[in-house]
Amino acid sequence: MAKIRIKLRLSTVPGKSGTVYYQISHKKEVRQITTNIRLLPEEWDSSAGRICQSLFPDRFRLSAVQHRLDREAEQLRQIVRSLEMSGDDFSTRTVVEIFQSSRNAVSILSYGRLLIARMAGNGKLGSARNLRCTLSSFAEFLHGRDIAFSMLDEVVVGEYADWLSKRGITSNSSSFYMRNLRSVYNRAVREEGVVQTFPFRHVYTGIDKTAKRSVDEDVIIRLKELELSDTPGLSLARDLFLFSYCTRGMSFVDIAYLRRKNIHNGYICYIRRKTGHPLSVRIEPEVQAIINRYRNVTANTPYLFPILRTEDKALSYKQYQTGLRYYNKQLKKLASLLGGDILLTSYTSRHTWASTARKHNVPVAVISDGMGHSSEKTTLIYLSSIDTSVIDRANAELVAALSRSGK
Repeated sequence: MAKIRIKLRLSTVPGKSGTVYYQISHKKEVRQITTNIRLLPEEWDSSAGRICQSLFPDRFRLSAVQHRLDREAEQLRQIVRSLEMSGDDFSTRTVVEIFQSSRNAVSILSYGRLLIARMAGNGKLGSARNLRCTLSSFAEFLHGRDIAFSMLDEVVVGEYADWLSKRGITSNSSSFYMRNLRSVYNRAVREEGVVQTFPFRHVYTGIDKTAKRSVDEDVIIRLKELELSDTPGLSLARDLFLFSYCTRGMSFVDIAYLRRKNIHNGYICYIRRKTGHPLSVRIEPEVQAIINRYRNVTANTPYLFPILRTEDKALSYKQYQTGLRYYNKQLKKLASLLGGDILLTSYTSRHTWASTARKHNVPVAVISDGMGHSSEKTTLIYLSSIDTSVIDRANAELVAALSRSGK
Protein backbone atom coordinates (compact mmCIF):
# COMPACT_ATOMS: atom_id res chain seq x y z
CA MET A 1 0.00 0.00 0.00
CA ALA A 2 1.20 3.50 -0.79
CA LYS A 3 2.30 5.61 2.16
CA ILE A 4 1.78 9.35 2.59
CA ARG A 5 4.07 11.34 4.87
CA ILE A 6 4.42 15.05 5.61
CA LYS A 7 7.98 16.26 5.94
CA LEU A 8 10.01 19.44 6.30
CA ARG A 9 12.95 20.01 3.99
CA LEU A 10 15.42 22.04 6.02
CA SER A 11 17.02 25.12 4.54
CA THR A 12 20.71 24.99 3.70
CA VAL A 13 21.04 28.26 5.65
CA PRO A 14 20.94 27.66 9.44
CA GLY A 15 18.02 29.37 11.17
CA LYS A 16 16.07 29.96 7.95
CA SER A 17 12.64 28.52 7.12
CA GLY A 18 12.42 25.15 5.44
CA THR A 19 9.82 23.90 2.96
CA VAL A 20 7.04 21.43 3.78
CA TYR A 21 6.41 18.65 1.28
CA TYR A 22 4.34 15.48 0.89
CA GLN A 23 6.18 12.23 0.29
CA ILE A 24 4.38 9.45 -1.60
CA SER A 25 5.96 5.97 -1.42
CA HIS A 26 4.66 3.05 -3.48
CA LYS A 27 6.41 -0.12 -4.71
CA LYS A 28 9.88 1.24 -3.92
CA GLU A 29 9.08 4.40 -5.86
CA VAL A 30 9.21 7.72 -3.97
CA ARG A 31 7.85 11.02 -5.26
CA GLN A 32 7.48 14.42 -3.61
CA ILE A 33 4.92 17.22 -3.84
CA THR A 34 6.41 20.50 -2.67
CA THR A 35 4.07 23.03 -1.00
CA ASN A 36 4.50 26.77 -0.62
CA ILE A 37 4.45 26.40 3.18
CA ARG A 38 7.64 27.48 4.91
CA LEU A 39 8.34 26.78 8.58
CA LEU A 40 11.24 27.25 10.96
CA PRO A 41 12.89 24.02 12.20
CA GLU A 42 11.66 24.63 15.76
CA GLU A 43 8.06 24.91 14.50
CA TRP A 44 8.15 21.35 13.16
CA ASP A 45 7.89 18.03 15.03
CA SER A 46 9.70 15.66 12.64
CA SER A 47 8.84 12.54 14.64
CA ALA A 48 5.09 13.25 14.50
CA GLY A 49 5.12 14.95 11.10
CA ARG A 50 3.15 17.87 12.54
CA ILE A 51 3.52 21.52 13.52
CA CYS A 52 4.40 22.33 17.13
CA GLN A 53 1.70 25.02 17.10
CA SER A 54 1.03 25.09 20.86
CA LEU A 55 4.54 26.40 21.53
CA PHE A 56 4.32 29.57 19.47
CA PRO A 57 2.37 32.86 19.85
CA ASP A 58 1.15 32.84 16.22
CA ARG A 59 -0.84 29.67 16.84
CA PHE A 60 -3.82 30.83 14.76
CA ARG A 61 -1.68 30.96 11.60
CA LEU A 62 0.01 27.67 12.44
CA SER A 63 -3.34 26.06 13.20
CA ALA A 64 -4.65 27.11 9.77
CA VAL A 65 -1.52 25.72 8.12
CA GLN A 66 -1.85 22.41 9.99
CA HIS A 67 -5.50 22.23 8.95
CA ARG A 68 -4.43 22.53 5.32
CA LEU A 69 -1.70 19.89 5.73
CA ASP A 70 -4.15 17.44 7.34
CA ARG A 71 -6.74 18.06 4.65
CA GLU A 72 -4.35 17.64 1.73
CA ALA A 73 -2.69 14.57 3.25
CA GLU A 74 -6.12 13.00 3.66
CA GLN A 75 -6.94 13.95 0.07
CA LEU A 76 -3.80 12.08 -1.08
CA ARG A 77 -4.83 9.04 0.96
CA GLN A 78 -8.30 9.13 -0.61
CA ILE A 79 -6.72 9.20 -4.07
CA VAL A 80 -4.59 6.18 -3.16
CA ARG A 81 -7.58 4.27 -1.77
CA SER A 82 -9.59 5.03 -4.90
CA LEU A 83 -6.79 3.78 -7.16
CA GLU A 84 -6.33 0.64 -5.08
CA MET A 85 -10.05 -0.15 -5.18
CA SER A 86 -10.04 0.14 -8.97
CA GLY A 87 -7.71 -2.87 -9.11
CA ASP A 88 -5.52 -1.26 -11.75
CA ASP A 89 -1.80 -0.90 -11.30
CA PHE A 90 -0.70 2.68 -10.66
CA SER A 91 2.44 4.66 -9.92
CA THR A 92 3.22 7.55 -7.60
CA ARG A 93 3.19 9.79 -10.67
CA THR A 94 -0.52 8.98 -11.16
CA VAL A 95 -1.22 9.99 -7.54
CA VAL A 96 0.62 13.29 -8.01
CA GLU A 97 -1.18 14.10 -11.29
CA ILE A 98 -4.63 13.50 -9.80
CA PHE A 99 -3.76 15.56 -6.72
CA GLN A 100 -2.42 18.50 -8.74
CA SER A 101 -5.51 18.62 -10.95
CA SER A 102 -7.83 18.60 -7.93
CA ARG A 103 -5.76 21.32 -6.24
CA ASN A 104 -6.46 23.66 -9.15
CA ALA A 105 -10.18 23.07 -8.68
CA VAL A 106 -10.45 24.98 -5.37
CA SER A 107 -13.42 27.29 -5.93
CA ILE A 108 -13.52 30.99 -5.14
CA LEU A 109 -16.95 31.44 -3.54
CA SER A 110 -16.76 28.32 -1.36
CA TYR A 111 -13.29 29.23 -0.13
CA GLY A 112 -14.39 32.83 0.45
CA ARG A 113 -17.30 31.63 2.61
CA LEU A 114 -14.83 29.57 4.63
CA LEU A 115 -12.77 32.71 5.24
CA ILE A 116 -15.91 34.62 6.29
CA ALA A 117 -16.70 31.95 8.88
CA ARG A 118 -13.11 32.07 10.12
CA MET A 119 -13.16 35.88 10.40
CA ALA A 120 -16.45 35.85 12.29
CA GLY A 121 -15.13 33.17 14.63
CA ASN A 122 -12.10 35.35 15.40
CA GLY A 123 -14.32 38.35 16.15
CA LYS A 124 -13.39 40.22 12.93
CA LEU A 125 -17.02 40.98 12.14
CA GLY A 126 -16.33 44.08 10.05
CA SER A 127 -13.89 42.20 7.81
CA ALA A 128 -16.39 39.34 7.50
CA ARG A 129 -19.11 41.80 6.49
CA ASN A 130 -16.87 43.45 3.86
CA LEU A 131 -15.93 40.10 2.34
CA ARG A 132 -19.57 38.96 2.36
CA CYS A 133 -20.52 42.08 0.34
CA THR A 134 -17.69 41.40 -2.12
CA LEU A 135 -18.62 37.75 -2.65
CA SER A 136 -22.26 38.71 -3.13
CA SER A 137 -21.24 41.13 -5.89
CA PHE A 138 -18.88 38.64 -7.54
CA ALA A 139 -21.50 35.85 -7.33
CA GLU A 140 -23.99 38.13 -9.10
CA PHE A 141 -21.40 38.76 -11.82
CA LEU A 142 -20.95 34.97 -12.16
CA HIS A 143 -24.75 34.49 -12.27
CA GLY A 144 -24.57 32.44 -9.09
CA ARG A 145 -22.12 29.82 -10.34
CA ASP A 146 -18.78 29.14 -8.67
CA ILE A 147 -15.46 28.90 -10.50
CA ALA A 148 -12.06 27.47 -9.62
CA PHE A 149 -9.20 29.80 -8.76
CA SER A 150 -7.38 28.45 -11.80
CA MET A 151 -10.07 30.13 -13.95
CA LEU A 152 -9.58 33.53 -12.33
CA ASP A 153 -7.29 35.19 -14.87
CA GLU A 154 -6.77 38.76 -16.10
CA VAL A 155 -9.64 38.41 -18.59
CA VAL A 156 -12.20 37.42 -15.94
CA VAL A 157 -11.02 40.12 -13.54
CA GLY A 158 -11.15 42.70 -16.34
CA GLU A 159 -14.67 41.63 -17.28
CA TYR A 160 -15.72 41.95 -13.63
CA ALA A 161 -14.26 45.48 -13.53
CA ASP A 162 -16.21 46.40 -16.70
CA TRP A 163 -19.38 44.87 -15.23
CA LEU A 164 -19.01 47.00 -12.09
CA SER A 165 -18.43 50.13 -14.17
CA LYS A 166 -21.53 49.54 -16.34
CA ARG A 167 -23.62 49.23 -13.18
CA GLY A 168 -22.53 52.72 -12.09
CA ILE A 169 -20.19 51.53 -9.34
CA THR A 170 -17.68 54.27 -8.45
CA SER A 171 -13.95 53.63 -8.87
CA ASN A 172 -13.43 53.58 -5.08
CA SER A 173 -16.21 51.02 -4.58
CA SER A 174 -14.91 48.93 -7.48
CA SER A 175 -11.43 49.09 -5.95
CA PHE A 176 -12.91 47.97 -2.63
CA TYR A 177 -14.35 44.83 -4.27
CA MET A 178 -11.12 44.16 -6.17
CA ARG A 179 -8.95 44.49 -3.05
CA ASN A 180 -11.14 42.09 -1.11
CA LEU A 181 -11.25 39.58 -3.96
CA ARG A 182 -7.48 39.87 -4.39
CA SER A 183 -7.06 39.20 -0.67
CA VAL A 184 -9.08 35.97 -1.01
CA TYR A 185 -6.99 34.97 -4.03
CA ASN A 186 -3.67 35.66 -2.28
CA ARG A 187 -4.86 33.76 0.78
CA ALA A 188 -5.66 30.76 -1.42
CA VAL A 189 -2.19 31.00 -2.93
CA ARG A 190 -0.65 30.83 0.55
CA GLU A 191 -2.97 28.28 2.13
CA GLU A 192 -4.33 26.18 -0.72
CA GLY A 193 -1.40 25.93 -3.09
CA VAL A 194 -3.18 27.85 -5.87
CA VAL A 195 -0.68 28.91 -8.54
CA GLN A 196 -0.04 32.68 -8.44
CA THR A 197 -0.69 34.31 -11.82
CA PHE A 198 -1.26 37.93 -10.63
CA PRO A 199 -4.69 38.38 -12.28
CA PHE A 200 -5.32 41.76 -10.58
CA ARG A 201 -2.27 43.61 -11.90
CA HIS A 202 -4.17 45.50 -14.62
CA VAL A 203 -7.25 46.62 -12.64
CA TYR A 204 -7.49 49.62 -10.33
CA THR A 205 -7.02 48.75 -6.63
CA GLY A 206 -6.09 52.20 -5.32
CA ILE A 207 -8.13 54.86 -3.54
CA ASP A 208 -9.16 58.05 -5.32
CA LYS A 209 -9.20 61.31 -3.48
CA THR A 210 -12.90 61.75 -2.77
CA ALA A 211 -14.95 64.91 -2.73
CA LYS A 212 -14.24 67.22 0.19
CA ARG A 213 -15.52 65.66 3.43
CA SER A 214 -14.18 68.27 5.82
CA VAL A 215 -15.79 71.49 7.04
CA ASP A 216 -14.24 74.80 8.05
CA GLU A 217 -13.13 75.49 11.61
CA ASP A 218 -15.92 77.99 12.15
CA VAL A 219 -18.49 75.21 11.55
CA ILE A 220 -17.02 73.29 14.49
CA ILE A 221 -17.33 76.40 16.67
CA ARG A 222 -20.92 77.01 15.60
CA LEU A 223 -21.76 73.37 16.23
CA LYS A 224 -20.30 73.59 19.73
CA GLU A 225 -22.41 76.68 20.49
CA LEU A 226 -25.77 75.16 19.43
CA GLU A 227 -28.40 75.06 22.18
CA LEU A 228 -29.45 71.39 22.37
CA SER A 229 -30.45 70.92 26.01
CA ASP A 230 -33.96 69.77 25.02
CA THR A 231 -32.81 67.24 22.43
CA PRO A 232 -30.63 64.56 24.06
CA GLY A 233 -30.22 62.60 20.82
CA LEU A 234 -28.78 65.59 18.99
CA SER A 235 -26.72 66.53 22.03
CA LEU A 236 -25.10 63.09 22.13
CA ALA A 237 -24.35 63.21 18.40
CA ARG A 238 -22.79 66.68 18.79
CA ASP A 239 -20.68 65.46 21.74
CA LEU A 240 -19.47 62.40 19.83
CA PHE A 241 -18.57 64.57 16.83
CA LEU A 242 -16.63 67.05 18.99
CA PHE A 243 -14.99 64.20 20.91
CA SER A 244 -13.79 62.74 17.61
CA TYR A 245 -12.46 66.09 16.43
CA CYS A 246 -10.67 66.74 19.73
CA THR A 247 -9.07 63.27 19.77
CA ARG A 248 -7.33 63.66 16.41
CA GLY A 249 -10.27 62.38 14.38
CA MET A 250 -10.94 59.19 16.32
CA SER A 251 -13.26 57.00 14.21
CA PHE A 252 -16.78 56.21 15.38
CA VAL A 253 -16.07 52.48 15.75
CA ASP A 254 -13.16 53.21 18.09
CA ILE A 255 -15.26 55.67 20.10
CA ALA A 256 -18.07 53.12 20.41
CA TYR A 257 -15.73 50.46 21.82
CA LEU A 258 -13.81 52.80 24.16
CA ARG A 259 -13.79 51.51 27.75
CA ARG A 260 -12.94 53.15 31.02
CA LYS A 261 -9.85 50.96 31.22
CA ASN A 262 -8.54 52.73 28.09
CA ILE A 263 -7.84 55.82 30.24
CA HIS A 264 -4.37 55.92 31.81
CA ASN A 265 -2.74 58.91 33.53
CA GLY A 266 -4.57 61.54 31.52
CA TYR A 267 -4.34 59.69 28.20
CA ILE A 268 -6.74 57.60 26.12
CA CYS A 269 -4.75 54.54 25.03
CA TYR A 270 -6.46 52.33 22.47
CA ILE A 271 -5.89 50.07 19.47
CA ARG A 272 -7.41 51.16 16.16
CA ARG A 273 -9.88 48.45 15.22
CA LYS A 274 -9.29 49.01 11.50
CA THR A 275 -5.50 48.70 11.48
CA GLY A 276 -4.47 47.33 14.89
CA HIS A 277 -2.26 50.42 15.31
CA PRO A 278 -1.82 51.48 19.00
CA LEU A 279 -2.59 55.15 19.68
CA SER A 280 -2.34 57.39 22.71
CA VAL A 281 -4.26 60.68 22.89
CA ARG A 282 -3.86 63.23 25.68
CA ILE A 283 -7.17 64.12 27.32
CA GLU A 284 -7.73 67.84 26.83
CA PRO A 285 -10.24 69.70 29.09
CA GLU A 286 -12.91 69.67 26.34
CA VAL A 287 -12.54 65.89 25.99
CA GLN A 288 -12.72 65.34 29.75
CA ALA A 289 -15.89 67.42 29.97
CA ILE A 290 -17.58 65.24 27.33
CA ILE A 291 -16.50 62.03 29.10
CA ASN A 292 -17.85 63.35 32.42
CA ARG A 293 -21.27 64.08 30.92
CA TYR A 294 -21.89 60.36 30.27
CA ARG A 295 -20.26 58.87 33.37
CA ASN A 296 -23.57 58.19 35.13
CA VAL A 297 -25.34 57.01 31.97
CA THR A 298 -22.73 54.31 31.34
CA ALA A 299 -22.12 53.38 34.99
CA ASN A 300 -23.47 49.84 34.47
CA THR A 301 -21.35 49.16 31.36
CA PRO A 302 -17.59 49.09 30.77
CA TYR A 303 -17.89 51.65 27.95
CA LEU A 304 -17.32 55.42 27.97
CA PHE A 305 -20.34 56.28 25.81
CA PRO A 306 -23.94 54.97 25.63
CA ILE A 307 -23.56 53.22 22.26
CA LEU A 308 -22.87 49.60 23.25
CA ARG A 309 -24.57 47.77 26.11
CA THR A 310 -23.06 44.30 25.92
CA GLU A 311 -19.63 42.67 25.70
CA ASP A 312 -20.88 39.85 23.47
CA LYS A 313 -18.96 40.25 20.21
CA ALA A 314 -21.83 39.55 17.82
CA LEU A 315 -24.41 41.61 19.73
CA SER A 316 -22.03 44.53 20.35
CA TYR A 317 -21.22 44.65 16.64
CA LYS A 318 -24.95 44.86 15.79
CA GLN A 319 -25.34 47.63 18.38
CA TYR A 320 -22.37 49.46 16.84
CA GLN A 321 -23.99 49.28 13.36
CA THR A 322 -27.30 50.54 14.77
CA GLY A 323 -25.46 53.30 16.63
CA LEU A 324 -23.60 54.36 13.49
CA ARG A 325 -26.82 54.65 11.47
CA TYR A 326 -28.47 56.68 14.26
CA TYR A 327 -25.37 58.88 14.61
CA ASN A 328 -25.34 59.77 10.89
CA LYS A 329 -29.06 60.46 10.98
CA GLN A 330 -28.60 62.87 13.88
CA LEU A 331 -25.62 64.54 12.21
CA LYS A 332 -27.79 65.23 9.18
CA LYS A 333 -30.25 67.04 11.48
CA LEU A 334 -27.42 69.00 13.08
CA ALA A 335 -26.21 70.09 9.65
CA SER A 336 -29.67 71.42 8.82
CA LEU A 337 -29.67 73.43 12.07
CA LEU A 338 -26.38 75.03 11.08
CA GLY A 339 -27.81 76.01 7.70
CA GLY A 340 -25.99 76.48 4.44
CA ASP A 341 -24.46 73.80 2.27
CA ILE A 342 -22.94 71.79 5.13
CA LEU A 343 -22.53 68.02 5.15
CA LEU A 344 -21.88 66.23 8.44
CA THR A 345 -21.20 62.49 8.54
CA SER A 346 -19.26 60.15 10.79
CA TYR A 347 -16.22 60.78 8.56
CA THR A 348 -16.39 64.59 8.67
CA SER A 349 -14.77 65.10 12.07
CA ARG A 350 -11.80 62.93 11.08
CA HIS A 351 -11.29 64.67 7.73
CA THR A 352 -11.80 68.09 9.34
CA TRP A 353 -9.14 67.47 12.00
CA ALA A 354 -6.64 66.46 9.31
CA SER A 355 -7.41 69.45 7.06
CA THR A 356 -7.45 71.94 9.95
CA ALA A 357 -4.14 70.61 11.27
CA ARG A 358 -2.62 71.09 7.81
CA LYS A 359 -3.90 74.67 7.62
CA HIS A 360 -2.17 75.27 10.97
CA ASN A 361 1.07 74.16 9.28
CA VAL A 362 1.26 70.80 11.03
CA PRO A 363 3.51 68.55 8.88
CA VAL A 364 1.80 65.74 6.98
CA ALA A 365 4.04 63.20 8.74
CA VAL A 366 2.77 64.39 12.14
CA ILE A 367 -0.85 64.30 10.98
CA SER A 368 -0.33 60.80 9.59
CA ASP A 369 1.13 59.55 12.87
CA GLY A 370 -1.61 61.27 14.87
CA MET A 371 -4.34 59.57 12.86
CA GLY A 372 -2.71 56.15 13.03
CA HIS A 373 -2.18 55.86 9.29
CA SER A 374 0.32 53.35 7.97
CA SER A 375 1.59 55.82 5.36
CA GLU A 376 1.40 59.49 4.44
CA LYS A 377 -0.28 58.48 1.17
CA THR A 378 -3.38 57.51 3.13
CA THR A 379 -3.30 60.82 5.02
CA LEU A 380 -3.20 62.84 1.81
CA ILE A 381 -6.58 61.35 0.85
CA TYR A 382 -8.03 62.98 3.96
CA LEU A 383 -6.58 66.41 3.37
CA SER A 384 -8.73 68.89 1.53
CA SER A 385 -6.96 71.31 -0.81
CA ILE A 386 -5.16 74.10 0.98
CA ASP A 387 -7.02 77.41 0.80
CA THR A 388 -5.81 79.27 -2.31
CA SER A 389 -5.31 82.40 -0.19
CA VAL A 390 -2.61 80.54 1.73
CA ILE A 391 -0.90 79.68 -1.55
CA ASP A 392 -1.28 83.29 -2.75
CA ARG A 393 0.36 84.62 0.44
CA ALA A 394 3.21 82.11 0.09
CA ASN A 395 3.73 83.13 -3.55
CA ALA A 396 3.67 86.83 -2.62
CA GLU A 397 6.44 86.25 -0.08
CA LEU A 398 8.54 84.44 -2.70
CA VAL A 399 8.07 87.26 -5.23
CA ALA A 400 8.84 89.89 -2.59
CA ALA A 401 12.06 88.06 -1.75
CA LEU A 402 13.20 88.58 -5.35
CA SER A 403 12.79 92.35 -5.00
CA ARG A 404 14.70 92.43 -1.74
CA SER A 405 17.58 90.40 -3.16
CA GLY A 406 18.07 92.94 -5.98
CA LYS A 407 18.78 95.83 -3.62
